[in-house]
Amino acid sequence: MKKLVVGILAHVDSGKTTLSEAMLYTAGKIRKLGRVDHKDAYLDTDAQERERGITIFSKQAVFTYDGMEITLLDTPGHVDFSAEMERTLQVLDYAILVINGMDGVQSHTDTLWKLLKRYEIPTFIFVNKMDMEGTDKDAVFQNIRKKLDGDCVDFSSGDRDEQIAMADERLLDTYLDSGMVEVEDIIEAILDRKIFPCFWGSALKLSGVQELLDAMNTYMVMPAYNAEFGGRIFKISRDAKGERLTYMKVTGGSLKCREQIEGTEGKVNQIRIYSGARYETVEEASAGTVCAVTGLGETSAGQGVGCEQENVFAGLEPVLSYKVSYPEDKDAVVVLRDIRQLEEEEPELHVEFAQETGEIFVKVMGQVQLQVLTQIVKDRFGYLISFGMGRIIYKETLAEPVMGVGHFEPLRHYAEVHLLMEPLEPGSGMQFDTICSEDVLDKNWQRLILTHLEEKEYRGVLTGAPITDMKITVTAGRAHQKHTEGGDFRQATYRAVRQGLMMGECRLLEPVYAFRLEIPTEMTGRAMNDITRMHGRFAQPEIEGEMSILTGTAPVATMQEYQQDVTAYTRGQGKLSCTLQGYEPCHNEDEVLAASTYDPELDLANPASSVFCAHGAGYIVDWYDVYDMMHVKEDPGFALAGMEDVLRNITSEPTEADEDNRKRMARERQDAGVPVYDEKELEDIFVRTYGSNSRENAAYNKAGFNRYNKGVSEADWYVKKAAGHGKSKTVGAQTLSAGSKTADTGIARPGAYRKQKGEKEYLLVDGYNVIFAWDDLKALAAVNIDSARDKLIDIMSNYQGYVGCELILVFDAYKVKQNPGSITKHGNIHVVYTKEAETADMYIEKTTHELGRKYKVTVASSDGLEQLIIMGQGALRMSSRGLREEVERVNQILRNDYLK
Repeated sequence: MKKLVVGILAHVDSGKTTLSEAMLYTAGKIRKLGRVDHKDAYLDTDAQERERGITIFSKQAVFTYDGMEITLLDTPGHVDFSAEMERTLQVLDYAILVINGMDGVQSHTDTLWKLLKRYEIPTFIFVNKMDMEGTDKDAVFQNIRKKLDGDCVDFSSGDRDEQIAMADERLLDTYLDSGMVEVEDIIEAILDRKIFPCFWGSALKLSGVQELLDAMNTYMVMPAYNAEFGGRIFKISRDAKGERLTYMKVTGGSLKCREQIEGTEGKVNQIRIYSGARYETVEEASAGTVCAVTGLGETSAGQGVGCEQENVFAGLEPVLSYKVSYPEDKDAVVVLRDIRQLEEEEPELHVEFAQETGEIFVKVMGQVQLQVLTQIVKDRFGYLISFGMGRIIYKETLAEPVMGVGHFEPLRHYAEVHLLMEPLEPGSGMQFDTICSEDVLDKNWQRLILTHLEEKEYRGVLTGAPITDMKITVTAGRAHQKHTEGGDFRQATYRAVRQGLMMGECRLLEPVYAFRLEIPTEMTGRAMNDITRMHGRFAQPEIEGEMSILTGTAPVATMQEYQQDVTAYTRGQGKLSCTLQGYEPCHNEDEVLAASTYDPELDLANPASSVFCAHGAGYIVDWYDVYDMMHVKEDPGFALAGMEDVLRNITSEPTEADEDNRKRMARERQDAGVPVYDEKELEDIFVRTYGSNSRENAAYNKAGFNRYNKGVSEADWYVKKAAGHGKSKTVGAQTLSAGSKTADTGIARPGAYRKQKGEKEYLLVDGYNVIFAWDDLKALAAVNIDSARDKLIDIMSNYQGYVGCELILVFDAYKVKQNPGSITKHGNIHVVYTKEAETADMYIEKTTHELGRKYKVTVASSDGLEQLIIMGQGALRMSSRGLREEVERVNQILRNDYLK
């Protein structure tokens, strides 16, 4: 006898539970046909389900029909309980998607279809309520093929075989040769999701149910199972006596009573096979059985056991967070313990506890779920809870690629991690990879870093919201042969991610609904105005009789209470259905950030700083200073060592001298222990990062990559930081020192070239970059930025007097409204204040381009990106630290001359 696990899914009120009832009755499992509205449906076993007339918890029933054994899983149709539904998809062999013949494909139906595609579940479609007046089979079928899939096939149609053949070339050849399609070919096409059989009827009147069961018997086949034991856990619950139940499907071998399952606590005490509210116990469950097991601890929904090693987690997430209020005589610890128990059964609750305030928060999909949760707590624990106003659950992501670095080196510990962090398309989630050479960091350490990356949900730095839609790639790292332990890389990895987020340009994301609004046609204008006001988008209205249908998307924050307005202005005729579309850039980011009290610098559980060791003790280095301290010397301004070589190869035709220079640089890097990648590796990395390797795009993207000073100058940020105003989105000036090693060796020393060649030489200095890279000037800037600026002017004037070059000192003034910019002569140097909307970077790049054609130009800045750009213009580069050393060298020479 073939054993199958079949799930029934539908948009709410499509007749899903009624179809389950009809199938059980037709198969002889039940003698009386129950009804949802009569509150006696076989699978509505919970009191709240019968009271509300909806399915809240997934239920199962086992029945036989014509030689096959079916485990039928009835899932919730209400959007508030979508996560409960999604968990059952992990154990299904086939699915039956129920569609209301009066409404066609609705918003939640589309969500279900996407989930079925994600889990690759072969699907049958049953169009219900076809007995209702006004239903049009042809119109509904076209609606299904248009909105779901063009390979949905009407199995009641006379041209069924022709429709099937059109779905696959091989089937088409067979059909053209023989005029028919074999049953085996249909079975294979259904399994491969190349076709989706459609059936029609009325579950309430048992119409079409027999045909559906016969088709299931003919076209569904039992999957092949492993001989080794395996199981997929999809649900945790408790029985009437409070005993913990672990629901699983046995996916290989068999499960026996009193057996110890690896990865869980305890032993299997009982194996229960549920059907509705009743169950029978068995000593052994074979592959293909869905059962509830008692005695196991530390199990969770989505967990694989035995040969099922991979864990699967639901993709649907709640978008609202509520504060839990509880009786004054109840201790917060007790309430938290009780709600944690419910979280075990409903993982999407995501219970959070604020230790500072003793507040408990839960995340839910909607109001109905809150009502159910309140009743469960009352029934199970005997007290009432309530909820405050709902808060939107935001997320964060990066706007541009950034390099994150982390170092953890307290005494007798050591680990360093470098991560390239890149934004991804909306809905991509988190992705992790490594391109680090094994010559730089052993593969075992790289795997450990990837494990630590995947084990944690990272908080953003704008509001503390979870991070999403981002790829993190391990580019380099270092371990110590004696002192490195696994926990060291956990600390370094966490700090690297956090440091990258602090350095990068972050964006706030908000949840967005996909909606379907049905209203009387004369009220369409009102509805369109409402949606526009709610910052939503909609397609052209569809007219169906006297009603108009608007579909589109809108932020959850603006639309969550709109159903009440629709009911009021349509006098009950309007119908609004919403499903979560995903996350998009927040429509009122500034407003949300202004209202947020989150300070990333005070989040001690998520430090962005690194820990270094000196004189036998560890010390903290702030996140904005760590680039210069890293032991693996990558060029952080461009994320990967050697990337400047790739840029030159991409943006210009290589010469023989270029090739010799590239080989020389590669040898130098290798000798210094810096990762060296071949050209193909680097070009692949570049293309993956920027999306194109054309000369035009390369030149454009390198100018935009990781521009930390976007939107706020270094001076503005450091003044704010000194005043305690939190985090900047930009800190390139203080930390990026790509190429400083070259500068420190004397290659970029101003004056030396002029004395050798007798040519005129220019030195361009990024003023604020230098100020905040020199400790004494930075300290002075925290008190008075004007004083720091004047002191730097005096230092540069003194320095120019010795080296004799043309010195141009550039300061940002791009945020000053209607500022025309200015160039003044201060003694022997030129002082430039940039005009409105022009940064110091932009001015230096432009000036370097103009002067570099005729003269030798040196640029002093620790902005790694700026250094790369000026190198492309043929100029020399010098870090701010290198300039400081050069100034001190000149001062020492002057002092020695004076003493003589």
